[in-house]
Amino acid sequence: MLAAGLLVSAMFALPALGQTAAPVPSFYNTYHYTAYTVFDNTSSAAPTEVRGVGGSLTLRPDGTYEKHFSIVASSGPHYFNQSGRFILAGDSIRFAFTDLKGADVQRGTFRFVPATKRLTLTIIGYPTGNQGVYELVAAAPATAPAPPPTIIPKRAKKQRK
Repeated sequence: MLAAGLLVSAMFALPALGQTAAPVPSFYNTYHYTAYTVFDNTSSAAPTEVRGVGGSLTLRPDGTYEKHFSIVASSGPHYFNQSGRFILAGDSIRFAFTDLKGADVQRGTFRFVPATKRLTLTIIGYPTGNQGVYELVAAAPATAPAPPPTIIPKRAKKQRK
């Protein structure tokens, strides 16, 4: 009876304070960067659409992520690699990681559209006063190759004497 009570409690447990219910399973995926726009909130300049964007972002159900972001500029390619943990709260997202400069955090918001598997991340403060808006699309699920056809060898006919 105690075990049944614990099972029911676990099924109806409320999320911990500061956390939200988990997004739909299709949220956890590998995404490809399709666009990056920088908004400079300290000036009246138009947003800058950064060209030559590529790379991937993998978000896992265990709260870990891996980011491989690249920009191809006239000066050559620039690569940004991170791995760490992410936390969701409502529409907020927080990325915590350690790089050559030490521990760091990036904060912002996200919008996920399950029907199109599109993810928009708005990251604040890089550099201060700016916002980076990243557009991503989920990678197509990997399809396993079809198994080779089963070939049944023909049985040799018995020779008659």
